[in-house]
Amino acid sequence: MYLTQGLHRSLQQNPDRVAISFKERRRTFREFADRVARLAAALRGIGMTADDRVGMLALNSDRYLEYVMGVWWGGGVLNPVNIRWSAAEIAYSLNDCDTRILIVDDRFADIAREVCALARTPPILIHAGDGAAPPGMLSFDALIATAAPMPDAGRGGADLACIMYTGGTTGFPKGVMQTHLNIWSSCLMRIAESAPLPGSAVLHAAPFFHVAGLGRALVQFIAGEAHVVIPAFDAGDVLRAIGEERVSDTLLVPTMIQAVLNHPDFARTDLSSLKRLTYGASPIPETLLDRLIEALPGIQLAHSYGMTEACPSISANSPSNHDEAGRKSGLYRSIGRGLPGLMVKVVGSDGEEVPRGTVGEIVVRGPNVMAGYWRKPEETAQAVREGWLHTGDGAYMDAQGYLYIVDRIKDMIVSGGENVYSAEVESVIARHPAVAACAVIGIPHDTWGEAVHAVVVCKPGATLAEEEIREHCRQVIAGYKCPKSVEFREQLPLSGAGKVLKRAIRAPYWAGRARAVN
Repeated sequence: MYLTQGLHRSLQQNPDRVAISFKERRRTFREFADRVARLAAALRGIGMTADDRVGMLALNSDRYLEYVMGVWWGGGVLNPVNIRWSAAEIAYSLNDCDTRILIVDDRFADIAREVCALARTPPILIHAGDGAAPPGMLSFDALIATAAPMPDAGRGGADLACIMYTGGTTGFPKGVMQTHLNIWSSCLMRIAESAPLPGSAVLHAAPFFHVAGLGRALVQFIAGEAHVVIPAFDAGDVLRAIGEERVSDTLLVPTMIQAVLNHPDFARTDLSSLKRLTYGASPIPETLLDRLIEALPGIQLAHSYGMTEACPSISANSPSNHDEAGRKSGLYRSIGRGLPGLMVKVVGSDGEEVPRGTVGEIVVRGPNVMAGYWRKPEETAQAVREGWLHTGDGAYMDAQGYLYIVDRIKDMIVSGGENVYSAEVESVIARHPAVAACAVIGIPHDTWGEAVHAVVVCKPGATLAEEEIREHCRQVIAGYKCPKSVEFREQLPLSGAGKVLKRAIRAPYWAGRARAVN
């Protein structure tokens, strides 16, 4: 199983169908495949060998999809860089997995120079923008134009395909190693559960650096269907793309759905082509679900649950559970049932399956489970035990196999669809010279689902303002990880062993709620 196979199949069966639409550009599968084969040869020409990592720091575009397929065609490994990270975080990820080539667009050309200054070995920079390449950078389009197409390297199966970085419990991001088999099997699970509509055009509004956005694109490639790409989520752009490109399918997180429904152009946009909408990253509030169903009657709604370590598929909640009967039964609150091809169960602290209706931890076993964390054998052994991936999500399973998340066992916050590990934020706050101790938790937020909240204890005689903590964090980590609110206390609640009792800190914020996640 190799991830360029879908492109080969489309080239064989529908070469002149439009594959990618981005702004004014349209490329058929034939044109796209030719550029992919040329890009692969160009990357090999500047030093990429089998298994070498190639990064991309850019907004969504047709060139981003060429990067994905081109690196694989040439036998390399993807390192999709989180565009919301600071220069220091980006440099860490490049250093960690020895990424020697970095592709950037116009938006990130300047920060790329900061990254190079921090990198252990400055990467070769390739400019994938619309203008001339800045000094010191190679031109993406010029490389393609001057290279002869090469045969597909044909790497697949257990070969490494992607290193995707996620938050770390030790304060540093972890590189999740995903093989061709991992990703391919995850895509097939999604197709078995809910195949792309024949003749569909999927709108990519979720970022490609994110496992959900990239995974949705790869499902579409395997199915041989069309892609409509916008640079980043913007409610107006989403509406225009659906109306003008006759989009049939898209993936949005609940905060995006809310922004689309609130946009002034919503009522006057022809959305009749949109047949299916999948949401993920966080539960959808019932009031928002009701608004969506009223605004788009007849649309198929589905919820997808996964994680980077599962590449990403774990479970899905079907459209049948989002209709009136599904809402009455409460099934819409579930994250669905395990997908075909993998095993899912809920276990206790001893690793044994708990009775139905009892809260435990979701664990997963299947061909989509990651190959491990890059150069982190101890953390890999902690996450994958006897073949079972421990998700860190506290849930129960009902008699029909539906899963309901009620809490997080691991210390993680999900804000606006992004994972934030408390340890990362705490390690940064603790570096401030006036901070004696701190704890970071997630609290409910109407827009973002959960917000990052910091509780800080100052050193004797020191004083701090809330904005000082935020500004200190902004210098080191991405904005979405920085505390949205800061609370100062004289001391933190501690257990007899001296461990911070985060449940005690969180309890007042989640009082009266059926679950401790939002």
